[in-house]
Amino acid sequence: MSHTANEHGASHGSVKSYMIGFILSIILTGIPFWMVMDGGASHGATLGVVIACAIIQVLVHLVYFLHLDSKSEGGWNMVAIVFSALIILIVVVGSLWIMWNLNYNMMPH
Repeated sequence: MSHTANEHGASHGSVKSYMIGFILSIILTGIPFWMVMDGGASHGATLGVVIACAIIQVLVHLVYFLHLDSKSEGGWNMVAIVFSALIILIVVVGSLWIMWNLNYNMMPH
């Protein structure tokens, strides 16, 4: 991936890297959208594909748009990636836990 540096030493992506990220984002949004709208696959398969595409899309955004990798800035970007993954995990697991509890406690038995 080609990067250029400005006068402050921060790297910026090239047009090619931004286009790769953009195209990957469109594909990773289109696949789950198509599966949900088509409705032909099983519920578990659709859920698995949606979750997998969401995780991959987060990684695409981190690498292609936020330029977070293990090589730049002495490895501190790796700390940011790990922290981002931890926060995302907390938000996703917490949201699923809350939704499951709401469904269990609010639906009639």
